This record gives sequence, structure tokens and C-alpha cells, in this order.
Amino acid sequence: MSLDKVTEIIERYKGEKGATVAILQDLQEEYHYLSPEALEQVAASLDIPLSRVLRVATFYKAFSLTPRGKYLINVCLGTACHVRGGVRNLEELQNDLGIQAGETTQDGLFTLEKVYCLGGCALGPLIVIGGKYYSKMNPLKVEAVLKEYTGGQI
Repeated sequence: MSLDKVTEIIERYKGEKGATVAILQDLQEEYHYLSPEALEQVAASLDIPLSRVLRVATFYKAFSLTPRGKYLINVCLGTACHVRGGVRNLEELQNDLGIQAGETTQDGLFTLEKVYCLGGCALGPLIVIGGKYYSKMNPLKVEAVLKEYTGGQI
């Protein structure tokens, strides 16, 4: 992680009150997680206690304090998706990627997470990969979608 890049992101918001969340969002987007060094730099640059930055970083589920993959995969297991096969999709992803929910692949390409509502119940079961929604998924479709992100290999 380049602390120069962290400084550059912080500088984008210079003089803006309440920019902590926006800065952390940009850092999360850039690095896929918030490192201790980056959080310390944010606190020092904004002249606020590190504890306040950590409170924000741990309050929002969108932020991660551990490295995530390039692509975050969210598998919906809410009621509508669950009854339509969301669990089978999760199992397929775990098998194909060789990881469990909450883990990241060794190559750093994917992080797999369970969520309990993506707000598209009529389209379920849903998965989201890197912010792109895939509806009416089943294990065969899961494998095909993964190939889009891996150059045809799983």
C-alpha cells in the first residue's frame, strides 16, 4: 500500500467537513480494505482521534479491515433467495473457489460473503460480483459467470 496514494486520496477532500466516510470509501475502492497505516494517516491528516476513524470503519459493513479480493461476491440468502436455491449457489461458489464464506481466494481475485437481502426478491436467487447483479442464478449459471472473471478457468 502506497502511503503517497493515501495522501492523494485524503487531499481530494481537503477542507471538507465530515469527509471521513468519503475518504474511507475511496481507500476501500483503491485497496479493497483499510489498512492500519491508512487509518492512522487519515486520523492524523484530519486531526481527529484514531478511535473515531475506527468507529466509522467498523460501523459500516462496506468497509473491511482485512484484505479482500479484487471482486467481492455477495450471495443472497434472504428468505426469497433461500427458498429458490441461494444455498446451492453458495455451495457451488465455495466448491469452485475453494473457500468458505468470509474468505478470500489465495490469488486475491475473489472474496465470498453471505448477505441476507439484496433487495431484488422477485429476481432471486441473486448474487452480486464486483457490483454487478446476476439474477435467477443456479449452480450451472454460477460456474459460467465465474468464467467471465477468470478468463474461462475455474
